[in-house]
Amino acid sequence: MVDTAPVTSTGTATGDTASSAPKADASGDPAAGTPSAGTDTDVRIDVDLLAEHLLGRWAEDRRISRRLVRDPALHKVEGLSIVEHRARAFDQLRILQENGAIQRPYPPELGGQDNHGGNLAAFEELTTADPSLQIKAGVQWGLFGSAVHHLGTERNHREFLPGIIAFDVPGCFAMTETGHGSDVQSIATTATYDPATQEFVVHTPFRGAWKDYIGNAALHGKAAVVFAKLVTQGVDHGVHAFYVPLRDDDGAFLPGVGGEDDGVKGGLNGIDNGRLHFDHVRVPRTNLLNRYGDVAEDGTYTSPIASPGRRFFTMLGTLVQGRVSLDGAAVVAQKIGLQIALTYAMERRQFPTNGGEEGVLLDYGQHQRRLIPRLATVFAQSFAHEKLLRTFDDVFSGRLDTPERREDLETEAAAFKSMSTWYALDTLQECREACGGAGFLAENRLTSLRADLDVYVTFEGDNTVLLQLVGKRLLTDFRKKAPRDAASTAKFVAAQVGTKLADASGIRRLGQTVKDRGSLAASATDLRDTETQRALLSSRVDAMVAEIGMRLNTAGKDRARQAQLLNRSQHELIEASKAHAERMQWEAFTDAIDEVPEGDTRKVLVWLRDLFALGLLEQHLDWYLVHGRLSAQRARAVSASIDRLIARLRPLVPQLLASFGYEPEHVRAPIALGEERARQDEARAWFAAERAAGRLPEQEKKPRP
Repeated sequence: MVDTAPVTSTGTATGDTASSAPKADASGDPAAGTPSAGTDTDVRIDVDLLAEHLLGRWAEDRRISRRLVRDPALHKVEGLSIVEHRARAFDQLRILQENGAIQRPYPPELGGQDNHGGNLAAFEELTTADPSLQIKAGVQWGLFGSAVHHLGTERNHREFLPGIIAFDVPGCFAMTETGHGSDVQSIATTATYDPATQEFVVHTPFRGAWKDYIGNAALHGKAAVVFAKLVTQGVDHGVHAFYVPLRDDDGAFLPGVGGEDDGVKGGLNGIDNGRLHFDHVRVPRTNLLNRYGDVAEDGTYTSPIASPGRRFFTMLGTLVQGRVSLDGAAVVAQKIGLQIALTYAMERRQFPTNGGEEGVLLDYGQHQRRLIPRLATVFAQSFAHEKLLRTFDDVFSGRLDTPERREDLETEAAAFKSMSTWYALDTLQECREACGGAGFLAENRLTSLRADLDVYVTFEGDNTVLLQLVGKRLLTDFRKKAPRDAASTAKFVAAQVGTKLADASGIRRLGQTVKDRGSLAASATDLRDTETQRALLSSRVDAMVAEIGMRLNTAGKDRARQAQLLNRSQHELIEASKAHAERMQWEAFTDAIDEVPEGDTRKVLVWLRDLFALGLLEQHLDWYLVHGRLSAQRARAVSASIDRLIARLRPLVPQLLASFGYEPEHVRAPIALGEERARQDEARAWFAAERAAGRLPEQEKKPRP
């Protein structure tokens, strides 16, 4: 068993490599990360085991990426001008390409490995270097290259992929329009086929149809995958993707192509986002990425998918990896932020304690409350993301590429991406505040990370819109379970009403009170039971969805009435989708625990899982009380149980941070790399010396009244 030995980027504890994660001190010195008095101080985590568990199935791909991003040439330099930052990010992509960091997902005949899960796992770790680098690389190879790869056929691959992979053709992914963001089906750009010349004519008919917020569009992009309505023989066949050249070798726009620079943004200023517009730009017929739809020389349209709606969603589904990678990047950013804030909190001293000496921040209850539950949440997100990566790899490797599995992938990606990116903003802001003025300094990275992650909540689909996608899946599943004949429906509704009556009458609460027999400890014990947590989290989702579903069923086949009721239920549906995402995160955490052998490491993971679950109960306590899912006795036990778990986990924070496996080159925040400890040691040594020499002045004593 390894306890607090430093962890290198390979995730293996060693005794000769300095770690940015603080080490617990057996002396009990609070400055060393261990409270002078606490519970469970004999618990020791196997850091190697936990680190490997967090790295997941593609551990080696993550290690390779982490080793690469130790290079200072890939690190963000704070304070650069937008021109300098863009130039630096562009040069960094060449470093990635030359080091073989981007070839994993492509076919072997193009120098790739068909390694889809490993590609995203490695890609997410670029966040530690510079989120602008991660996103700019994602634009080039994860969007532009992947669109050609997954939406094109062999003819497209041969013609376009070699230049994209080699970075000879920097490119853009031109989907979003100024007038249509998440509503891709309604974009206005058209690609009209001209059989006389066998060319598509790409055109943006008005200002709102300009492609907007497009990475690489302002400066570097030489070509783009442009999404447009395919029109041939007078028929609009919906959105398709086209390879469209943009600039010549001197960087000037080609005839008919124009654009603007989006300028300075709230973050990610290493990426040259811009706008593109097209004035009857002609491209060869073969520039259509034709996996899901093709046009013959005479203009005849064919597709392997007859339904236009299913065809559209199938095409967009092949590009789901953007959402998957954003989920992972948000988790990585939170780990870095928490490592900075928690390390600082274990070294920064403030306010005299009962013994007269200043205490470290993390020994104060409220400081523990603001950070340690978020540490538990990031573990939950890590295991949920690993589950998502495995689903993604199952589909894109072809092992389990079924319609059902693709639907699972889209639902999980939408749910986890939404929750983790929102959590990231919350966590990074809390970390910033928890570090006071030091957290506001750019050198300590927290403000920069939060600014760069801000746009992640609207990247690859606005989170609120994505959760409506999740809600649609929940309602579809509900309808499949609900009976269709009148008699069965009546029984089904009666059962739901019975549930509501039980909620209102307090029957459930009465049963809980009898079981607990007035004991807060009994209430707490039951709340930490796995099946109790599962039932509480699941019942909330099921009840919320059932209530919306039954409301919609009252509309019968009246589509207008259905739409009206759905619009009125939109907020509730989004809340149900959030609850479903939280339940899936809890389930992923629980499944991950089952893979860990009995011992202290598993015990600590259970504590973290319980803290995550109880945090969800506390956050939604009003719902559980109103619906009778918790008695008042158990409701009181939730917060008390959280406090006890936090106290247990406090001494283990150094080991938990060590399990992240990030080195000083990944963290790069002076307050988390010994600077604050050195200041505190200097101050304590000075006061000790002055006190021993009798040079400290006497303190003013106020006379007693």
